[in-house]
Amino acid sequence: MSYISNDRPQPDQVLVDIANYVLQYEIKSDLALQTAHYCFLDTIGCGLEALSYPACTKLLGPIIPGTIVPHGAKVPGTSFQLDPVQAAFNIGTLVRWLDFNDTWLAAEWGHPSDNLGAILAVADWTSRTAIAAGKPAVKMQAVLEAMVMAHEIQGVLALENAFNKVGLDHVLLVKVASTAVAGRLLGLTHEEIINALSLAFVDGQSLRTYRHAPNTGSRKSWAAGDATSRAVRLALIAQTGEMGYPSVLTAPIWGFYDVSFKGKPFQFQRGYESYVMENVLFKISFPAEFHAQTAVEAAMTIHHQLQEVGKTVEDIKNITIRTHEAAIRIIDKKGPLHNPADRDHAMQYMVAIPLLFGRLTASDYEDTVASDSRIDSLRDKMNCVEDPQFTADYHDPEKRAIANALTVSFQDGSSLPEVIVEYPIGHRRRRDEGIPKLIQKYKINLNRVYAAKQQAQLLDSTLNFETFRNLSVHELMDRLSVPYPAS
Repeated sequence: MSYISNDRPQPDQVLVDIANYVLQYEIKSDLALQTAHYCFLDTIGCGLEALSYPACTKLLGPIIPGTIVPHGAKVPGTSFQLDPVQAAFNIGTLVRWLDFNDTWLAAEWGHPSDNLGAILAVADWTSRTAIAAGKPAVKMQAVLEAMVMAHEIQGVLALENAFNKVGLDHVLLVKVASTAVAGRLLGLTHEEIINALSLAFVDGQSLRTYRHAPNTGSRKSWAAGDATSRAVRLALIAQTGEMGYPSVLTAPIWGFYDVSFKGKPFQFQRGYESYVMENVLFKISFPAEFHAQTAVEAAMTIHHQLQEVGKTVEDIKNITIRTHEAAIRIIDKKGPLHNPADRDHAMQYMVAIPLLFGRLTASDYEDTVASDSRIDSLRDKMNCVEDPQFTADYHDPEKRAIANALTVSFQDGSSLPEVIVEYPIGHRRRRDEGIPKLIQKYKINLNRVYAAKQQAQLLDSTLNFETFRNLSVHELMDRLSVPYPAS
């Protein structure tokens, strides 16, 4: 008979490496910090737009109605002031609701700015608590650094490890990254951060059920908020001195690898620096699942070409969408689409809307638009096919392309030239083109919530990088609150 040793092992190296990174690494990349600034503006703007949707706002606020937490964290665009755990859920849910914030594509996919829910909640709360104790406020520079680190942890773990292939949702990585950076902001020790990370991995993890047919649903819009709030809770638990589980990943039978990852250890392409933030993909023009962004751009071009050649969508016989493997696996959908969450993860739907209307907005996923019978008629004419080169370019770290190509054939036997878009406007290779549009998107989203004077004050506070990074977190969060402070 063999016996399992009860000697306490050293912590798994994956946990140690993350703790070392958040406590010891210095963010020296100006590009990463400046990109984090744009990421912040865009992420907050996405949350402000989500306030227009009752399906989102019904989930917001304190658990017990009317609760206000002294020195608590505020929720942008609202009057809520909450404990940091519930504030993280609120902020995380807002920024993810419309599937319009940034994206990272690799073996695993995800949206690293989801971590802003935890980062802002903890930074605002700790800043207010510090001021109340006569200590210095937390500056937005600390938020930017935490954003770079959260992006890096989530993104580097995603490069070689496909959690989707074992049925787990990518918000697992949000929870892990948020736990680490929340620990940094809370001042946890090296041992406490390792303990907190072990608690994040020992948790039961979210299944991808709510992202896929036939169960696609709105939990995918609040799953990241749930993950960030859990991360803050676990960091706070570790801060009390609660023990961790050092071989949470590698323990035979009971560890994460054996239970949840088919016995395989994580693989790593690179160490933790600032690569992910520097190369992150912004969703600028369309609230569409990112594997379809270039397809939507191509469809917009074809919409105008149809007008130029005197054709309509009724003249179309078929549409071939040449794409990459990940797109086919996630968003190639036939048959009925049951709700907005189902539609914004359907390649054919996201192509049909711009072909018909020359646009794709968040409201185009709602039932009022989806009831147009021409949409399903167009969907039935579309066929997705994998191009192996597109798939290779998608995984190439020097390219990180997300290519789609559309070919439209007509009933009369004629066709349009194929329209190919390899890199979406939110790609690093198109930053000069994309950032002005990102700023415009931010201004549009401010206008949804704030009066003109308040918009002007926010723009003065946030658009200039040096001004922004030196702001106190709680002062900015006050300015983002509604009702707006009188000063």
